[in-house]
This record gives sequence, structure tokens and C-alpha cells, in this order.
Amino acid sequence: MPSAAEQTAARSELLARYDDAAVASAATVISRYSTSFGAAARLLDAPARRGIRSIYALVRVADELVDGTAAAAGLAPVELRRVLDELEAETEVAMTRGFSTNLVVHAFATTAVAVGIGPSLTRPFFASMRRDLDPSPIRDDEVGPYIHGSAEVVGLMCLAVFLACEEAADPTMAPDAERRQRLEHGAVHLGAAFQKINFLRDLETDWRTLGRNYFPWCDPDAFTEADKIRILDDIDDDLAIAGRSIPELPRRARGAVLSAHGLFAGLAARCRATPAAELMSTRIRVPDAAKLAIVARSMIAAAGGSR
Repeated sequence: MPSAAEQTAARSELLARYDDAAVASAATVISRYSTSFGAAARLLDAPARRGIRSIYALVRVADELVDGTAAAAGLAPVELRRVLDELEAETEVAMTRGFSTNLVVHAFATTAVAVGIGPSLTRPFFASMRRDLDPSPIRDDEVGPYIHGSAEVVGLMCLAVFLACEEAADPTMAPDAERRQRLEHGAVHLGAAFQKINFLRDLETDWRTLGRNYFPWCDPDAFTEADKIRILDDIDDDLAIAGRSIPELPRRARGAVLSAHGLFAGLAARCRATPAAELMSTRIRVPDAAKLAIVARSMIAAAGGSR
């Protein structure tokens, strides 16, 4: 009969294999749905990359559920809500239990437990996803909470991964309360900027295909230069605030975050240079050559910092 130590080692090996399969499934989700995010994740070291992929995979599965994939599979509106509720419930249970038969949920839960992500971040996220299943027009007073749940909390989740990895590598690097607060402030604004840029890039699809308008103060059918400038000025403010906190990020994460910041700043600049009418018919992208240049500059800048 195997000894207690041998049995424990065997159980650990089984769980490690399952964890690896879960993380591999998360990486597959990224590779299929986001080349830009996947490229940024590859700039991270292995522990952070594992955590960020696990977060993104769950976020993307929920996005796909509410953005039409589940409906394309034949689910009625009432079933969509039920499936989303079940995904949230499974996520919360997995964060407590440390296990899920859903590989994407399992990957997220193991990361959440390791870095301290809890329901205070997952519940606002699922609330925003649930709002996307509501066909009624989003109101001005709903935009802020929606962006918080759909994007700002994701920025905070990613920050939790970066800080946990930094502390695991060097326990003396645990952030004090003031540094953590500054970094969280930056993460919130970076998440908000990313979301608003995507709203602007997807204005036509959101409005004409999904019936959503995340800028309720403007009319997508009569989108003007003034509307565009108002949105982009707000995005630039978010990017500026986020940019001020990036030098305080852990060195190993800084290059990836600088790259993502630069890519979205590039998108914002291209949107600003595009006439408002064209934004309703063209999805703005940064060419691959420009992306490579942004990443190269970002990695050089990150290597020159402290920490």
C-alpha cells in the first residue's frame, strides 16, 4: 500500500495535470478570440501569463454568451439568463471549492484563489453581462456601473495577478497601501479606456446588430464629429491617468501593460483621425507593423524603469 506521502504526491500530480489542462483551455480561448490580448499576454512571464489568460477566458466566455453565440446555438432569451446565472454560480462555488468540471471556470477559480480575487469583483462583472441581456436602452446613469463591471473590475483582477506574482518572487515587494491605491486607480482607468475604445470601434455592430448604445447621450444614426471628440477626450483622460501609474507596476508586467496602453492609444488616435461617419462603417485597427513598433518601444521603456 502506498504511504501517506506517496498518496499525497499522487493526488498533487493529478490536480496539477488538471490545472494545466484548464490553463491550456484558457489559452485556446484567447488564441481564438483576441490576437491583440494574446500578444500582450505573451510578453508576461509564465506565472502572470497563466493568471491573465485564466481571467480573460472566463470574461470572453461570458461575453460570447451575451453577444449572440448562445442564441446562435438556439437558446431562447430566458435560457440565456439562466445559463449566465449558472455560470456565475459555478464560478463562485469553484472559488470556494477550488475545483470545477468546467475547465475555463476551474482555471479562473485557481487564479482567483491564488491572488485574492473574490465576489466583490466577479459579481459586478456578471451584473454587467446580465445587463446586456436586457433589451431596454441603457440609461445615462447605468453607463458608469456597466463600465465598472464589464471592464474596471477586469483591470483590478489583472492587477491582483501582477502584484501576487511580484510578491511571490520577492516577498519584500508587497505594496504598501498607498502604492496599491495608486495602482488600483490606474487599473480602473485603463480598463475603462479599453472598454470605451471598443464601444467606439464597435458602434455600428452594437447598434445595428445588437441594438445597444453605450453612449446614450448621442444618436448612432446621426453620429457627429462633436460626439466623436467628446468620447475620445474622455478616453484620452482615462489613458493619461492610467499612464501615470504604469511606472509603479512590477517590472515583469510593465512592458505588457505599456504595450496594451500604447496599442489602445494608437487606436484612439486613429479614431480621432477618422471622420465620424466612417466610424459607423469601418472598424478601426492598428496595422501589424505599427503594433510591433509600439511593443518594441514599450519593452525598451519598461526595461529602463526601476523595481
